[in-house]
Amino acid sequence: MALSLSRTLCSRRVATRLVRAPPPRRTFFSFFRKKKAAEQTEPPDPVPLLSEDNLFHLFSKSPFPQVRARGEVIQTTAPCPVCASLDHHNHAPIEAQPKTVKFECPDCGWPTHCSEDHWKEDKEHQKYCARLREANEDEHDLRSGRRVWEFDMPGPQGYEEAVSFSNWDVFWYTRGHPSIDTARSRRHLSKVLSYPVTIGGVLHQFSSLMLNNQRLTPEGSRSMAAIRSTLHVPIGAPDNQVASVGKPVVRIFILGARAESSLPPHIWEQLGFLFPSANFNLFFVGPQVSLPKNVQYPQAKPEQATPSGGAEAAPTDGSKVESTENVKSAAAANGAKVEEAKPDGTKSEPTSTEVTKAEEEKPLYVLNTQQPKIPGTIVPQKRTRASMNRYVVPSYTTPYTYQMTLTGLQTHYQDVHHLFEETLDPYSDVFFVFAPGFGFPSQSSMDENGEPLLQISSPTEWGPVLPMLLASKCPIFVTGFSPADVERDIKSLATAPGVAGEFEWVLTPGPNPFSSEQWEIADFDPRVMVRANWGIWAIRGKSRDIQERTFLDRLLLR
Repeated sequence: MALSLSRTLCSRRVATRLVRAPPPRRTFFSFFRKKKAAEQTEPPDPVPLLSEDNLFHLFSKSPFPQVRARGEVIQTTAPCPVCASLDHHNHAPIEAQPKTVKFECPDCGWPTHCSEDHWKEDKEHQKYCARLREANEDEHDLRSGRRVWEFDMPGPQGYEEAVSFSNWDVFWYTRGHPSIDTARSRRHLSKVLSYPVTIGGVLHQFSSLMLNNQRLTPEGSRSMAAIRSTLHVPIGAPDNQVASVGKPVVRIFILGARAESSLPPHIWEQLGFLFPSANFNLFFVGPQVSLPKNVQYPQAKPEQATPSGGAEAAPTDGSKVESTENVKSAAAANGAKVEEAKPDGTKSEPTSTEVTKAEEEKPLYVLNTQQPKIPGTIVPQKRTRASMNRYVVPSYTTPYTYQMTLTGLQTHYQDVHHLFEETLDPYSDVFFVFAPGFGFPSQSSMDENGEPLLQISSPTEWGPVLPMLLASKCPIFVTGFSPADVERDIKSLATAPGVAGEFEWVLTPGPNPFSSEQWEIADFDPRVMVRANWGIWAIRGKSRDIQERTFLDRLLLR
């Protein structure tokens, strides 16, 4: 009895010792220790400037200066639709007496007519008034200051969790996005993800664009099998980070990049999550590519030493001067210091007055159909570095993750094609061109009769580019913002030199399941509305099979 009682007391003492918390201790180095994650409280969500039921405002009365500036731009460029349709006997021609939109519709908030009388007279306005109101509220919602939870992106895909590419709803569900219940949330999220998911939606082995629905051609099936053999692992092998070791890098060239080059890197990281065992290098190429701020670009040297010890003379065609000016403009646009040599050899630095003057001259809003003289800038990442020495054009490289590297080249593709020409491979390289405008008239090239050439035939635009791409035999994917835009670009292929008869279809023209659901309004006419990446199609260089002649054929040819 005594032995059992002693064992009970001993067990209770041990239990008490196990439960009792140790006495608090404070070491000398505890002052430098970081707080635990549980003790760190997250900052509260910002208080929005506009509530959800207060998003509608007339452009002239908007609380945001950028929206008011856009309304002023529309009022100076967009013509009144009623004035344009009236007979010249009742109203002066538009060229002689332009009537721009000065009256803002009280239902949608956009400047739509020259006067209230013409607004009441126009019965066609009701067809697009609802879409204009949606665009008005979306613009104010993004600037309202609320926490945009729609942009909280999911992380890596779970093991053996397949992603469906049927449409936006199924994709968001299988990728683990929060529930997208409202139409406004759908418009916001689809606009941001349209570019990376469009790329993933056509390259993935589970793509909804297949031979069964007659979107993928037999020739295209062979092209996609080549690139997918690099993107995916063999059947039965684990599709994870370990499988990416030793695999070739898949290079995705996005030509004529504009807004897509300014997307945050974590948005493009979503493309990598769709291919866990692939390594990507995205190249944004185009004169409107956004470059990071405060990235130092080395200044081009006016003279270069030759092997003989003398100085190399500057070329007479002005190419060296042009490259120097491009470097200076790119560096100035991105906040880099540009030092110019004075006649006495010293360097001059920009004064604070010049910097302030440049900031004051920057407009709040630029016409969305007009290319800005200096592209916008993006925020540099931790490992962002300038790549001027490698590509000889204003450029940067950001190794964002182990499988995703972003590179931007602010130049035309024909200027850097020689850097990639010898290494282009249909098994690891692919081209994407988002809304290139092949069928639009060129603003810089004319034919013999003085008529503007199409951009696909212009020597300063897409004319020399497409033959280069077709020669690589890599697939070329092209998107359009409307059915008319897709049809216009396809028709231009038949008249382009070096393109007509030199390509075969990879993907037939049709709607893109991952197009943006947000309508983009043209400033020159609010009635013109488009959706980014509405349609998609693809081509590649024509393949020519080589057949060996038989002995009988050689005898007959003698």
